Amino acid sequence: MAPWRISGFDEVRELGSGAQGRVVLARPTGSRSPVAIKYVHRRPGDEAAIDRLRAEAVMLGRVTDPHVTRLYRFVSGEDGAAIVMEAVNGVSLKAILAEHGKLAPEAALVVLKGSLLGLGAAHALGVVHRDYKPANVVVQSDGLSKLVDFGVATVSGDGARMGTPAYMSPEQWEGRAASPSTDVYAATCVFFECVTGHRPYRATGLPGLRRQHLTEPVPVEEVPEPLRPLVTAGMAKDPDGRPPSARDFLTSLEAVASEAYGADWEHRGVRALAAGTVALAALLPLGALIAQGMAGGGAAAAAQGGLLATTGAKITAAVLGTTLVAGAGTAGTLAVQDETAPPRPTATRTAAVVPVLSCAFDRERSSPSRIRLPPQVALPARAAVYQVPFRDVRFIGPAGQDCGGTGGSGIGMAGTRGVMVVLYTRGYECGFFPDSNEAAQRRRTTPQHCGSPRAVSDREDIPIGLPGHLAYLVSGHPMNDQTDGVSLVMHTPMRSDLVDAGPYIHCYLPRRDADICAAALIHRLDEIMRPRGVGQAALDRAARQITRYVGAHL
Repeated sequence: MAPWRISGFDEVRELGSGAQGRVVLARPTGSRSPVAIKYVHRRPGDEAAIDRLRAEAVMLGRVTDPHVTRLYRFVSGEDGAAIVMEAVNGVSLKAILAEHGKLAPEAALVVLKGSLLGLGAAHALGVVHRDYKPANVVVQSDGLSKLVDFGVATVSGDGARMGTPAYMSPEQWEGRAASPSTDVYAATCVFFECVTGHRPYRATGLPGLRRQHLTEPVPVEEVPEPLRPLVTAGMAKDPDGRPPSARDFLTSLEAVASEAYGADWEHRGVRALAAGTVALAALLPLGALIAQGMAGGGAAAAAQGGLLATTGAKITAAVLGTTLVAGAGTAGTLAVQDETAPPRPTATRTAAVVPVLSCAFDRERSSPSRIRLPPQVALPARAAVYQVPFRDVRFIGPAGQDCGGTGGSGIGMAGTRGVMVVLYTRGYECGFFPDSNEAAQRRRTTPQHCGSPRAVSDREDIPIGLPGHLAYLVSGHPMNDQTDGVSLVMHTPMRSDLVDAGPYIHCYLPRRDADICAAALIHRLDEIMRPRGVGQAALDRAARQITRYVGAHL
């Protein structure tokens, strides 16, 4: 008997199958854009499971975060339910660890940051994942990661013994209520595994694992010393002793990472992850498209070397001493479409690969290289990309210009004729974002850095969509009375003293070079905000807003 298929899609190949269902790679009829479809069998007397799946899909469909796999559509039929979702171009963290053993600290921190961003987006909707593990993290070829499989997700406050034993929190083992700190515990366990090459607790049976997670101290001595406070806090036995949410944990992570590994830790970590993924390129099926698999695998899943993000063994309330139950569940989502319409194919945009010219900054130079520009950045023929060597900071300016800058303990800047990039300046929150939490902290600790904010005209906020991360456009210079040009001012929490925080970029070229100014501002916004989790859709909207604003005010 042929397996059930939903209409409107042409199946390309099966990626995995099991007792609960199967996963296939497909395309909407008449489109070349691939999707993954996860089919879940309908079991007699288990209508409630389908209803829960539907409710979860609709709820998670509201999550808008680039670190969570995108869901397009939920379908329920006589034979079961199906989830149509994004086909992810990447490799599971489980496969990367199996290949490389462990990760460099910066790479492990990047994985944890991406996961915390994805979990935080779910937590904002009151959803707790409850089964975070290496198989549920897919690292893309560009080094960024996505969170998949919310198969045992629950509303915060629900309690049940469900999850994967190696990463289950003490409250999960005891059947107590789940909360965002439950996911923090699991994410920290995986982080421990990334930096050490093994799980924090390794008993061979469930009773032993339960005892270790409930009572044994966290073996932090095996973790690099600068990272121990993160592991200690994230794996506290008492949920109240952990960071209360993924976002809170992320704040601690960034502070520790910057202090221990420097301001450019994230760039180095992303590059290391990308290299680790490329090393497994032969395992990427059909042009490096990975889709989420079913528990139990099957021949197709085995052929991928374990790369399909399987749900694994889920623990039910009866498992402590009896039965393990495999469940399929849904994938995490980024957006949801109408249930009666197939996902709209997106236009393919080719990102330009361009040379990078080195600036003379603090007497340092680097050899010219090439970078791939973000898809929303159109580099005019009269423009070039410049790089500040010692901080790996890039910006766009007119071609054929000398590039240089200055730096000190309080301020640093670089630029070419007509474009100035301020890399860091102490206390800029007070003048640019006086209502931010960081400005309030500055006023308490270093009031000398908080003068009166300059009144700005024609200010236009840019909606980034990431809590605490702010940006706006203003005509003229944001720090003095210069009226020429347009400035883009940005804010990233608790990073004002770091070069890559970049408070603003000011472009004061003639109106005939408005396209260069627009490209410079759009590119700098991408350089700052994309690594912090701002998605492509938000960056595209910002690019259109910047182009319009520059045209009206330059």
